Amino acid sequence: MTQAKIWWQGARPRTLGAGMVPVLVGTAVSGHLIWWRFTAALIVGAGLQLGVNFANDYFDGVRGVDTAERMGPPRLTQSGAASPRAVLVAALISLGTAAVAGLALALATSPILILAVGALALLAALLYSGGPRPYAGLGLGELMVFAFFGLVATCGSAYVMVQTIPAGAWWCGSALGLLAVAILIANNLRDIPTDGSSGKRTLAVRLGEERTRRLYRICVIGSFSVIAIGALVHVYAPEVGVSPWSLLGLAAWIPSVKPMELVGKATGRELIPVLIGTARVHAVFGLLMTVGLFLSRHVGPPHPLHPRL
Repeated sequence: MTQAKIWWQGARPRTLGAGMVPVLVGTAVSGHLIWWRFTAALIVGAGLQLGVNFANDYFDGVRGVDTAERMGPPRLTQSGAASPRAVLVAALISLGTAAVAGLALALATSPILILAVGALALLAALLYSGGPRPYAGLGLGELMVFAFFGLVATCGSAYVMVQTIPAGAWWCGSALGLLAVAILIANNLRDIPTDGSSGKRTLAVRLGEERTRRLYRICVIGSFSVIAIGALVHVYAPEVGVSPWSLLGLAAWIPSVKPMELVGKATGRELIPVLIGTARVHAVFGLLMTVGLFLSRHVGPPHPLHPRL
């Protein structure tokens, strides 16, 4: 493979949707579109996701968590495809790019609030596998993923458009957060043997295989349930629910069937399709909700997306 392809694979491109899809949904639920802010928010989402990926590659590689026995795709540091220093630099460049884009959004909206949330997001990216006590090894990775790649990403994207957080953003952020957690669970379920032997006590290691498989299904079912409940609430209290047009996202249940079935019996490398399939469900779910929320502004009540400078 060329060096560019090696780095592309090392960036784990299938996970990029976890950082970028919430930006689409958050923008759609806000009802407004400011193009440069939307682009900056996408850069923040992609930069944070790449930064987490590269930082995890670096820290797990130098600490010996990733070994030749690892069942997932080879990592840059562990495989020797790139030097640890180069991977760390890639992580810092990714996070730095996200920070610059986030700074621009902060200056255009609410500097103190956005800077505070941005600083927490950067710390969360670095401390997932880094620092004296990485929180991934404390079983807290899923909680942080739900918070930052679900609620913060979706609600934050809505906020930078209208400087308030619509109720629908909380519902959509919760649903996307649960699916992002399912992606992490699928990854950690596969890595239980190697993580456990290296002393990395993820939530999956602590729960064991069977309970982790159940938790995966709870998260996937929960994500669809959240939107259904939010749409039902909207019928009786529109100001605290989410538009029924978001129910279009429920069509993502179709691609979720296969990974839901596989997760019950697959082991080792057989779990890789579960991880890939879950990332696909997350993307389809988010894109369909985006379309539904966009239509709600055009087909439903007259509240169109207003392009602004």
